[in-house]
Amino acid sequence: MALDQNRFGLSCAITTPMRAGGDIDLPRLVKHARHVLAQGCDSVTLFGTTGEGAALGLPARTAMLGALVGAGIDPATKIYAGVAAASLHESIEQAKVALGIGAKGLLVAPPFYFKGVSDEGLYAWFSQFFEKLGPAARNTVLYHIPSVTAVDISIDLVERLKKAFPGIVIGVKDSSGDYSNTEALLKAHGELAILVGDERQLAKAVRNGAQGTICGLANLTPHLLRPMVYEGAESAVVNKLVDEIVSYPVLAAVKALVGHLHGDAGYGAMRPPLEPLSEAQRQRVIAAFDSITQAKAA
Repeated sequence: MALDQNRFGLSCAITTPMRAGGDIDLPRLVKHARHVLAQGCDSVTLFGTTGEGAALGLPARTAMLGALVGAGIDPATKIYAGVAAASLHESIEQAKVALGIGAKGLLVAPPFYFKGVSDEGLYAWFSQFFEKLGPAARNTVLYHIPSVTAVDISIDLVERLKKAFPGIVIGVKDSSGDYSNTEALLKAHGELAILVGDERQLAKAVRNGAQGTICGLANLTPHLLRPMVYEGAESAVVNKLVDEIVSYPVLAAVKALVGHLHGDAGYGAMRPPLEPLSEAQRQRVIAAFDSITQAKAA
């Protein structure tokens, strides 16, 4: 199955290495970013859900972006930045930090504190966001993750935003886990980059027009995900890995496995209130990961 190579592709929702107490571990971040890019990721997306983005303030964001750029990772082609805040002001400041350092684009979640908000209210919020960014606004992927935000980005809202901000709203990341929603996005907005968060749905979505993914499993197996993104190829191994990882606190499990791949348990620390896996959990998920991936290799 030949697919257009000029697609969004495979972006790693990169985990954020922490030191004990929650400070960012910049050397480990740089090492891991270089690793996933070398293993097949087209880009990294900082400050997403897997990266504990909603817990990261402007100083941490500035330091992390600076560390990657300082390490020679080209922001204009290799870095997207998540935006996640309850206030419009904070969201704009997060975006300015990323765009100012040259990031290729943004992954923008809706404001998540107030619930039951209307499309009209969200349209006004996003409109002010883009207008206040002005000419700097570019390459924005709308982030639909209602399990976390409890705020929907509806099909109709995407329609209004893409028409009001052409060339700025370039895509939607669907992390709803509901494939019928992905289908609806593809049908209504197929000219945009429709991205899938649940790796188990990725290949099917790609075969039906999706342009790729920003996902947590890309921290671990970019080489398995790349054929899914560029060929629409199914992967039983990916499905098994996701089923295993989601049986644990997902962010902590991904960090434990990143540490396993690097031979460095220091990757497992979390920023409170999140907690790392227990040692027993860590050993179980590592054993399962090795069993699943080694069976594939055999």
